[in-house]
Amino acid sequence: MAHPFKAGSFGLFAGLASALLATTALAAPSPAAKSSLPPPAPISALVSQVDIPFQQFTLPNGLRVIVHTDRKAPIVAVSIWYHIGSKDEPAGKTGFAHLFEHLMFSGSENHNADFFKPLQDVGATDYNGTTWFDRTNYFENVPTPALDLALFLEADRMGHLLGAITQAKLDLQRGVVQNEKRQGDNQPFGLTEYAVQENLFPAGHPYYHSTIGSMADLDKASLADVKGWFRAGYGPNNAVLVLAGDIDVATARAKVAQYFGPIPAGPAPARYAAPVPNRTATTRLTLHDKVTAPRLSRIYVIPGRTDPATIPVDIAASILAGGASSRLYNDLVRDKQLAVSVSSGVQAFEKVSEVQFDVDLKPGVDPAVVEARVDALFAQFLKDGPTADEVTRVVTGRVAGTIRGLEKVGGFGGKAVTLAEGAVYAGDPAFYRTSLKRYADATPASVAAAARRWLARGDFRLTTLPGAREATVVQAAAVQLPPQHSADGDTSKLPKVTGTPELKFPAVQRTTLSNGLQVELAQRATVPVVQMTLSFDAGNAADPHDKLGTQHLMLSLLDEGTTTRSGRQIAEEEERLAAGIGAGSDNDRTRVSLNALKPNLTASLELFSDIVRHSTFAPEQVERLRNIALTGIEDEMNDPQSVALRTLPPLLYGPNHPYGVPLSGSGTTAGLKAVTRADLIAFRDRWLRPDNAVLFVAGDIGMAELKPLLDAVLGDWRPVAGVAKGVKVFPAIPPATPSHIVLIDRPASPQSLIAAGKILAVKGTDDTIRLRAANDVIGGDFFSRLNTDLRETRGWSYGVGSYVYTVRETEPLLLVAPVQTDRTGESITAMIADTRAVGGAKPIDALELRRVVNGITRALPGEYETAGAVLGAIESNYKLGRPDDYQVKLAARYRAITVPELNAQVPALSTDGMTWVVVGDRKLVEPQLKATGLPVEVR
Repeated sequence: MAHPFKAGSFGLFAGLASALLATTALAAPSPAAKSSLPPPAPISALVSQVDIPFQQFTLPNGLRVIVHTDRKAPIVAVSIWYHIGSKDEPAGKTGFAHLFEHLMFSGSENHNADFFKPLQDVGATDYNGTTWFDRTNYFENVPTPALDLALFLEADRMGHLLGAITQAKLDLQRGVVQNEKRQGDNQPFGLTEYAVQENLFPAGHPYYHSTIGSMADLDKASLADVKGWFRAGYGPNNAVLVLAGDIDVATARAKVAQYFGPIPAGPAPARYAAPVPNRTATTRLTLHDKVTAPRLSRIYVIPGRTDPATIPVDIAASILAGGASSRLYNDLVRDKQLAVSVSSGVQAFEKVSEVQFDVDLKPGVDPAVVEARVDALFAQFLKDGPTADEVTRVVTGRVAGTIRGLEKVGGFGGKAVTLAEGAVYAGDPAFYRTSLKRYADATPASVAAAARRWLARGDFRLTTLPGAREATVVQAAAVQLPPQHSADGDTSKLPKVTGTPELKFPAVQRTTLSNGLQVELAQRATVPVVQMTLSFDAGNAADPHDKLGTQHLMLSLLDEGTTTRSGRQIAEEEERLAAGIGAGSDNDRTRVSLNALKPNLTASLELFSDIVRHSTFAPEQVERLRNIALTGIEDEMNDPQSVALRTLPPLLYGPNHPYGVPLSGSGTTAGLKAVTRADLIAFRDRWLRPDNAVLFVAGDIGMAELKPLLDAVLGDWRPVAGVAKGVKVFPAIPPATPSHIVLIDRPASPQSLIAAGKILAVKGTDDTIRLRAANDVIGGDFFSRLNTDLRETRGWSYGVGSYVYTVRETEPLLLVAPVQTDRTGESITAMIADTRAVGGAKPIDALELRRVVNGITRALPGEYETAGAVLGAIESNYKLGRPDDYQVKLAARYRAITVPELNAQVPALSTDGMTWVVVGDRKLVEPQLKATGLPVEVR
C-alpha cells in the first residue's frame, strides 16, 4: 500500500491440561434453536438481489475496459488492475512488484510529481494502490467532472513512466518500502507470514515468498532492474480498467480511447507454473515472539480461487472455526475455555489458495492438549460432515456480504473491485454470479466431500510461543538520503476540472417512541440494508476508574446469553438472519449497533432488542469473558502502538480524569480483576437505558415503516426502577508539563513507535474547522509538512500523522510516527523543527490552504456515498451539537477560510509542551533521545 492515510486475517486455538482430553467427549453441533422469530429470507431471494450490470470493450492495444453505471452519487470509480504481482517475481527480485507500486505514485513524464496531489485537489476519495501475489491495482473515486484528470494520470503512468524514474526516486521509495516492512515485522506475529509461505510451498514456487520481499533483494534493486520489470508487465494488454458510477459506456469509450488508445501494447506477459503442491504429510515449525500466549496455526493449500472446490472448502472452514457459532469456538472457547479465540479463512489466490485455522490459547494452557482436541474435532467433522443448518448459515452470510459490498462503487471494495477480480482471474467480470451460485448450490454432502479431499491431506502446523524472537531483527542501514523535494511539477498538460458537484445529504427525520426514546433517520435506498446505532451518553469516560474495564467487559457479555437465548443460540440466529450485531465505545458514547438485511429486519430487530434489554451476565460467562478481556490487555501490551496509546492519555489528562484512560477502552488488568457481576449489572442499568439514548438509523426504510417496528420491540423498554441515570463529571485538567520523553523499552524492536500529545484549549462542541485545517497542513494528510519530511523527503517512515482527536469535552492533539530505529532521535528533532517552521520562517501559504480546502470540500459527495457514513455523521452531529445541515454547509465554510486565519491556529498545534512516548529498543534508542535535549524517563 502506498498511501498510509487511506485504509484475510485468520484465527486462534487453545488448551489446559492433559487430563481433560481423556475425560471429555466430543460435542456434537447444537440443534437449531427453536425461535419465535419470523423465518429469514431464503438464499435464492437474496441471490436474486445481487446484480452488477456492465458493458465492456477492448482497445486495439489490448486494454480491457468494463463500465458499470450507478447514478446515486456524482462520482466515478476508476480501478485499474495489472495482472502482475509478487508471484511473478523471479529469484533474487522479491519485493519488486510492491516497490514498483510505490514508484508509480512518484510521477510520470507528463506529470513529474506526486500522483496523489492532483487527486486530492479535485476531491478524490478511496484512492490508493495495493500489491498482492497475483495483481497490482490502482484506484480512485473522483467527482464526475474530474474523470478526465484521473484517466490522464492513469494513462500517463501506464504509457509514459520510465522517463520520470530516477535513482533518487528509487532510493527514496526503497527506504519507504523497507520501513513499511519493518512496521509490519514490528507487530506481534509479524514474522508468521514469511514462515507460512516458506513452509507451505517448495523453494522456487511462485507463492514461496511474501509480497513485501526481502531486505536483501530490495537493497539490490537497480534502476535497470525496475525499468525492465515495468516494460515486461505493465502494458495495456496486461491490464483491466473498470469505470463504475456516474458514467455510461459511450462516454467511457470516447474518453478511454483518447487517453489510453495511443499507448502501444507491451510484450506478452510471462506466466509461471504454480501448481498446487502435493502435500501428503504434516510439517511443523515453532517460532517465538513477543506475544501473550501460544497460537496454534494449521494451514492447508487448496486450488485457486476459480476452482469449484474453493467455495465448499471455505464453507467447511467457516463451520469449523469461522465465528462465534463455529464448532471450534463452541468447544474450545465456550465450553472448555482452553482458548480465547479461534478463526479461519480462505486466502484465495489465482493459482492456489490457502486455508488457515488459528487458535489463540488461554495463557497457561498446554498447546499439545489443544492440538489433540483440534485433531479430534477435525476428525469428527470429516467423518460426519456438516448439518444443513450450518451450511445455510454460512452461505447466507456470504451472500449478505456481497449485497452489502454493492453499496460502494469502488475503492478498496465495491462493485468496481468485484468486476475487476472476475475479469483478471476468471476472464469474466460476472464471475461473481458463478461464485454466488456455487454458494447457493452447496449441500452438506458437497461440503463434506470437499473437506475430505482438501482438509485431510498434508498441512503445515505453526506454533508461536511467547519468548524472544529467533529471527534476526533487520535494522536500518545507516544511509543518509539526499534531500528530495516533492514539487508540484508541470501541471499544464493536466485536464482542467470545473464544476465540482456539491454534496446532497439526506434529510434527517425524527420521531419519539412510546417510551420517549428519540429516533433519527436518514433514508438511503441504494441497497436493501438498514443500519442503526443505539447510542448512549456513556463511553470510556463513564468507566469507573477504580474498576477500569467494567464497560468493556459488560459490552462483551451482551450477546453471551439473555433470559430466553444462550450465547450459542444468539450467534446462530445472527447468522441465519445475516444480521450484524455489535457493541463498542469511544470516549463519549457507548453503542450497540445493528446491520440488517431489509427482508430480515423484523426478526433482526427482535434479536437486537433482546440483546440490549435482557442480557443475564451469567456468572460462568462473566468469568470466561473476563479471562478473554485480560488476555486482550496483554495483547495490547505487546503491540507498540497500543502500548503508546494506553500510556499517553493518563499522562495528558491525569489518571483521574474521565479521558485519562487507555484509548482502546479495554481498561486495566487490576480493574478487570476487581469488577463483579453486580458491578456489570449496575453499569448497564445506570448507562444503557432509553432515557440516556438516541437511536440513529440509516438505510432502505422510511419513518412510517420504521416506527411501528421499533415500538414493537423497544417501545415498552423502561429504566430499572430506583436506579438513577449515570452522570459524568469532568474536573479541571492538570497543568501542562514541559516537553519530555517517556521511553518504553521493547528489546529487539525492528522499528520505534513514537506517539506524542498535548491538551488543546478547545472542546469538540467548539467550531474547530480552522484548527483542523491548519493541522491538515502540519500533519493531518498525506502532503502535510510532517509526512512529506519524514516519509517523502527522508524515507525514515512509512507514514506520519497528527490528529485533533474528536471528543465532546477538551480535545487533545495526538501525533503518531513509526520510524526506523536508527533515526528515532533525529525524527523527533525533525518534527519539532518542522512545526516550529510553520510558526516562524515557513508559515502556511495560499497553496497549502487551497490544497486542504479543495481536498476536503470536493471530496464530500464521495465521503458520504454510503449509508454507514451518513449514520456516523448524524450521530456525530448530535454528539457535538451540530445542526442537520452541518455537512451541507461545510464546503462554503471551508472556502471562506483565509491564510491569516490558518496561521492564527498554528501556535496551538506546536510541539511545545508535548509529551513524547517512544516504544523501542532502549539500548539503541536512549542515546539518540538524550541527544534531542529533552528529559528522558525510562519505563
